Amino acid sequence: MEARMKNPATVIPAAMKPIMELMKAAQSQGLPQELMEMIHLRVSQINGCSFCVDAGLKNLRKLGASDDRIGLVAAWREAPYYTDAERAALALAEASTRLADHTDAVSDEVWNNAADHFDEQQLASILLMTAVTNLFNRLNAPIRQVAGSW
Repeated sequence: MEARMKNPATVIPAAMKPIMELMKAAQSQGLPQELMEMIHLRVSQINGCSFCVDAGLKNLRKLGASDDRIGLVAAWREAPYYTDAERAALALAEASTRLADHTDAVSDEVWNNAADHFDEQQLASILLMTAVTNLFNRLNAPIRQVAGSW
């Protein structure tokens, strides 16, 4: 496998620093790193970004996440390995990724459930993590960035 081109954020070096600053900001609100990586993994699975799925799997392993939690994040609704708060965060991340799939992009039910578990700063963190992951996916998938190649 070979990428179609270099990653756009390396072709335009001025892009990398602000992207990384957004990621740092997303991770600055005290949410568990494992939850943030699960969001990254799930969003990347939805978008079919093999590079980011690979990175998410490896990061979760480094954090000590169990194989069950890593392997079943794609089926989190039917798997018993996630807390109610994690489920709420994953639902918000999915809805925020699939904006065009519904007339009400993020339903009140999804939003209110997440707001029951997280304060405004934490919700902002989840949304930023989702947005930055979507950005990475939209840079990597079109160029076919090879998993494990960066």
